[in-house]
Amino acid sequence: MKMFRISVWMILTFGIILTSKAQQEHSKNWKFDFGEGKVAKGYKQVKPNMNYSSSTGYGFLEGHSVKGIDRGGDVLKGDFITSEQPFFFTVDVPEGNYDVKVVLGDTQESSSVTVRVENRRLMVDRTDTEPSEQVEKVFSVHVRYPEIKGTDEKVRLKSRELEYLHWDHQLTIEFNGEQPKVAAIEITPNAQAPTVFLAGNSTVVDQANEPWAAWGQMFPVFFEPGEVVIANHAESGETLKSFRGAKRLEKILSLMKPGDYLFIEFAHNDQKPGGNHVDPFTSYQEVIKEYVAAVKVKKGIPVLVTSMHRRRFDEKGEIINTLGDYPAAMRELAEEEDITLIDLNAMSKELYEAWGVEESKRAFVHFRAGTFEGQDKDFADNTHFSTYGAYQLASCVILGLKQTDLKLKDYLKKDIPAFDPASPPPFEDFYWPLSTKTSIIKPDGD
Repeated sequence: MKMFRISVWMILTFGIILTSKAQQEHSKNWKFDFGEGKVAKGYKQVKPNMNYSSSTGYGFLEGHSVKGIDRGGDVLKGDFITSEQPFFFTVDVPEGNYDVKVVLGDTQESSSVTVRVENRRLMVDRTDTEPSEQVEKVFSVHVRYPEIKGTDEKVRLKSRELEYLHWDHQLTIEFNGEQPKVAAIEITPNAQAPTVFLAGNSTVVDQANEPWAAWGQMFPVFFEPGEVVIANHAESGETLKSFRGAKRLEKILSLMKPGDYLFIEFAHNDQKPGGNHVDPFTSYQEVIKEYVAAVKVKKGIPVLVTSMHRRRFDEKGEIINTLGDYPAAMRELAEEEDITLIDLNAMSKELYEAWGVEESKRAFVHFRAGTFEGQDKDFADNTHFSTYGAYQLASCVILGLKQTDLKLKDYLKKDIPAFDPASPPPFEDFYWPLSTKTSIIKPDGD
């Protein structure tokens, strides 16, 4: 009997220790001082030659040349890492949401930095600093694993996803721009902020490679850091049925807490013949209802987003509806079930027609052969967006959000420029320094 009591005590104690370690890991802060100068107290030094290794759990991704510069002075800000090309820093972190603070700039010369994470998810727009000027920028990021907590299941990833930066066990930060200069990074867990999950297809996903893009990967930059976290779980080629079948919805629900959101945008692939086909006013609505019901069980907030048009014009320069009754079916469902709706379909028509037949090509993946490495044919994709187009579609979603009663709109940045789909900002004013990963393979879906 005594041995049994001891065994139980040992098991309970060991379990408490494991739980405590897990809690400590999830509450841990990571602080990195970039450069070869003196190291600030409480920070880990990151020198230019420190590529990622599993033993340290952090470092630069190989294949990107960086250098350290030490100006002296302030221990944390006087030295920094810079490069003449984009570079990536990665850290092993538990699954969850994080606030990331980066110290940018140079005490002697100018700097220009754009910050993205994982699969080119935009976090910090172009940030220019004058000589002797340094700034701190904060953004909030979602890190996810393919494993589904509380089960032995995993998200059923497609082969191409195995190389994606957003399904590994790390947070990867991309520093881009004409003169990226980074002095420090601090990563802090954020378990309180509501999470906005995105479910959709290639028009929503964080596209991994240039020149492809989608509105979901532009979405985070519009929100106040620390107040809300965007978790884009969309994937190219998915339908309502296949998204659920691959356990992507189950993954979202396993992470969802009361007050979180799920934005749902499907139609492009759902309308096609085959096993994943659904009819607009019957099975399409029925499956959406199942998504909505599952979200409400978790005390989350569903948001329906009608799918944007494809780029198809008639002889009058007006958009041809290639999505049939699916947008109308979603509008009807939203009204009948009292679900918040963002009518991206209607706004995209206005947007495309404002551009016109020729100018709208800049919003889609239309590029001459030879523009990108290995591209021996012209790109003429009328479904998938360029980075410019993706940003404008994200602006439409933000405009739609502002017109709802959702508390989420209170977390939008206050300095977002006014946006009107009938008068979109010109292509020439859009800035996007290219990432290093490109592909000539068109994303799944059409």
